[in-house]
Amino acid sequence: MTRLADLAELVRAPAALSVPGDVVAGAAAAGALDRRTPALAGASVLLYWAGMAANDWADRRLDAVERPERPIPSGRVHPAAAFGVAAGLTAAGLAVATAAGGRRAAAVAVPLAGAIWGYDLFAKNTAAGPAVMAACRGLDVLLGASPGAGRSAPRAAGRVPSARRGFVRALPAALTVAAHTWTVTALSRREVSGADRRLPQATLAGTALVAATALSRTEPVPAVLAAGYATSYGSAQVRVLADPSPARVRAAVGAGITGLPALQGALTARAGARLLGLAVAAAAPLGRRLARLVSPT
Repeated sequence: MTRLADLAELVRAPAALSVPGDVVAGAAAAGALDRRTPALAGASVLLYWAGMAANDWADRRLDAVERPERPIPSGRVHPAAAFGVAAGLTAAGLAVATAAGGRRAAAVAVPLAGAIWGYDLFAKNTAAGPAVMAACRGLDVLLGASPGAGRSAPRAAGRVPSARRGFVRALPAALTVAAHTWTVTALSRREVSGADRRLPQATLAGTALVAATALSRTEPVPAVLAAGYATSYGSAQVRVLADPSPARVRAAVGAGITGLPALQGALTARAGARLLGLAVAAAAPLGRRLARLVSPT
């Protein structure tokens, strides 16, 4: 029988701490924070875990050579079981999103699920891979905005439907998270082979730009959280510049995953939800501790 610990490793369970902040940041930017937000965040986690299981199922033959310790090639999880977990979590994620946010949420969750499976099955090892993964995270942010702009939406929006206003207001946050995801995905493609120094140079420049977009002209909290994000993730990339070995690249990818809540927190605080932004960012140190038990990469 498959153990719970093996399933946790299959779906990279601790890495899911980087997921709810997408939905929260999108909801905060759209003025759509309400009782539906936690359920949409839960749906996002389910879809994320589905993607991780589908990733290992799709890579099972490659992992048998490059990562034989992973759950499927080591024999701890049967390939059929991994596929079943991925499919079941996808169905559950779509069901929860639809139950929480209705047709608007489903209109985002369905293409999000499609992008996740498309990345795992087709795009991962192509030049389009980082862009597709970035699209997954961007859609995840927009899932939080799917209920539509709330009372805090500007009156100048006029007759534009509330759902569209929410998406428009959340788009900058979605693009910021997507850009961060592009840097992490680009690095992750060199976890086994190592990288030349041009890659961390490019991703480090991207990280600096991403951190800058999370700043606020009037609020200090976003600046503090963005600085924490840039320091944690950026320092790991600086170490790759000094030594672009596979181990250093994997460490940088892990830092990008576990450091994302700080960026999400900055975006949430920038939208006016300061305390919630701090709460989202608090997942970053917890994620780093749990990553010592189950690898997020």
